[in-house]
Amino acid sequence: MKMIHRFKLNILVFLSLPVILVNCKTEKVKATDRPNSSGDTLSITILQTADIHGQLDPHPELFREDGKIVFRERGGLAHVKTLFAEERKKSPGRTLIVDGGDLIQGSGYTALSQGKVMPEIIKNMGYDIIIPGNWEVVYGKEVMMEIMQGYDTEVIAQNMVHKGSMDLLFPPYSIQEIEGIRLGFIGINDPDVPVRQNPIFSKGIGFSGLTDDLKKHMEHLKLQERVDVLFLVTHLGIFKQVELANNPLAAQADYILGNDTHERVRKPITGKYAKVTEPGAFGSFVGKLILHFVNGELVGDDYELLDVDPELYPADPGIQDLINRKKAPYKDSLETVIGYTKTPLYRYLTVENPMDNMITNAARWKTGVDIAISNGFRFGNPIVPEPDKPAPITRANLWNLLPVNEKIKTGKATGIQIKNWLEQEMHNAFSQKPTERFGGWLVRFSGMNVVFNSQNKKGHRIERITVNGRPMQDDVYYTLSACLRPGDPIDNLCRMPDVKDVEVKDYTIHEAVEDYLKEMSPVSPKLEGRAYCEYLGTESFSTVPETNYEFH
Repeated sequence: MKMIHRFKLNILVFLSLPVILVNCKTEKVKATDRPNSSGDTLSITILQTADIHGQLDPHPELFREDGKIVFRERGGLAHVKTLFAEERKKSPGRTLIVDGGDLIQGSGYTALSQGKVMPEIIKNMGYDIIIPGNWEVVYGKEVMMEIMQGYDTEVIAQNMVHKGSMDLLFPPYSIQEIEGIRLGFIGINDPDVPVRQNPIFSKGIGFSGLTDDLKKHMEHLKLQERVDVLFLVTHLGIFKQVELANNPLAAQADYILGNDTHERVRKPITGKYAKVTEPGAFGSFVGKLILHFVNGELVGDDYELLDVDPELYPADPGIQDLINRKKAPYKDSLETVIGYTKTPLYRYLTVENPMDNMITNAARWKTGVDIAISNGFRFGNPIVPEPDKPAPITRANLWNLLPVNEKIKTGKATGIQIKNWLEQEMHNAFSQKPTERFGGWLVRFSGMNVVFNSQNKKGHRIERITVNGRPMQDDVYYTLSACLRPGDPIDNLCRMPDVKDVEVKDYTIHEAVEDYLKEMSPVSPKLEGRAYCEYLGTESFSTVPETNYEFH
C-alpha cells in the first residue's frame, strides 16, 4: 500500500534551518525497522515529464535516425494520461509522477487563455510533484500563482521568493514515503529567469542561485528527515545540471531530474555525486526511473525514455474531453490557415534551421532592414508536408513557433557592435564552461552570413561576416530588427546595447509573418549556411561537453 506524507513547510520552519547542526552524526534507520526487511526487492517508479509548453495534442516530432532526420507523431496529454495509468497499474502504490516546469507557455491555447486552459487538465493528470520553469512567469506573478495553485498538486521551488518580504513563493521541498522508503525532492528554478525572459514577466519575484541555502536543505533532508534518496528537480538546462552533478554542492543528492533544454537523455548521465536525466519536451516523452531497494537500501536502478506514441497509448476519454472543452473558445481563430510550406519547418538544430529562416525572412521583408534577428528558441513543433502536397500553417502553429507576440523593434548598429554582440551570443550557446551557457541556441538571422569556430575562446569565434553578400565593415552602420522585450532599455535590441535610431513598429512579429505568408505562400525554407561552423557541421544537434550524450 502506498502511504504519501505530504510536506508543507511554513516560513517559521524555513527560518529555523540555519541553526541545523549539519555536522551532527545521524544514524540511518536500520533495515529491521523497515516494512520491507525480508530481503525482497522493493521497486519504486518515478515518471518525469518536462517542458510540455502547453502542447495539448499529438503533433509531429523530429528524430535523428541513422544520420537522417525523420518525423513521427508523438505526444498529446490524453495519451500521456493513458501512459501514466498503465505505469501505475504495473507498480500500484509505488509510482510517483513529477513535472519539471514550463507547462503553461508555448502554444496558442495557453497564450490566449494566459495559461488558464491548463489547471483543470493538470489537476486530473495524476501528478505528485510539480516545479515552476523559466516560462511560468510569462503572464506575471499573480497569474502564475493562481494557475499553479489550481493544479491541486504539490508545487515546490527552493529559490523563488516574494521580492520585498523574501518569503518563499512555494515550499522548497517535498517528502514522499512509500512502504517505509523516504524520498526527498527539492525544486530549483533557473536563477537567470529575469534575464532570459522579458524582465517585466518576473516583476515581484526574486531568484537565488545555487547557494548555501540549497546545501542546508539537502543536509536537512538527509540528516534530519533521513530521506533514503534525494532528488533535485531542476529547471537549469542540461549543461548546468551535469555541472551540478559534479559539484560538491550536490554531494548529498542522488539524482538530478533535469529540465529546460528539451534534451532526450536515454541513459542517465553519471556525475561524481548524482545521476542526471532530462526527458525531452512537449509531452512527447516520459522518463521512467525505477529504483530498487533491498532491506531499505538502494541497490540499483533502471531508466528508459518512453515515447508517447498515440497508437500505443490511446487517448484517455476524460482528459480528451476536458482538452476539447478548454480549446473550444479559441479553436476557430487558432486553426485558421495563414499559409503553406512545401518543405518541413523544424527547429532542434543548434546553429540554423528552416523554421527561423522563414521567421527572419518575414521580419526582414516586412521592415526592409539589412539584418533581421530572432531568438534561439528551443520550442516549436515541426510542420511536415506530405509528398507533393504543401502543409498548411495555422495560427496555432505560429504561436508554437513564436510564443510571445511582441511588436517589432528596429534600429541601427555598427559592424563592430554587431560582432561584439554576436561573439557574446556564441559564448552563451557554445561555452565549454557549462555555467556560462544561457539556455537557448544560437540567435537566428536573415541578411547576414557568419562563419565561426565554436571551439575557439570567448571573443575569438567569428571568422568572417557578410551582409547582403559584402564583408561587414566595423565602422559602417547596419539596420536591424528584432522583437521588443518589455522592460529592456529602449536602446537595447535582442540584448545588444546602445542601438541608434530605435523605432517600435505598430505591427507585431505575428502580423509580419502572416503578411509574409499571405504574399509568399507556399514557402520552401531550407538550410542556407547563414551560420556555419565546420566543427559542428550542417546539421548540428546539442552536445554536452565531457559526456557521450547524443540527441536522437
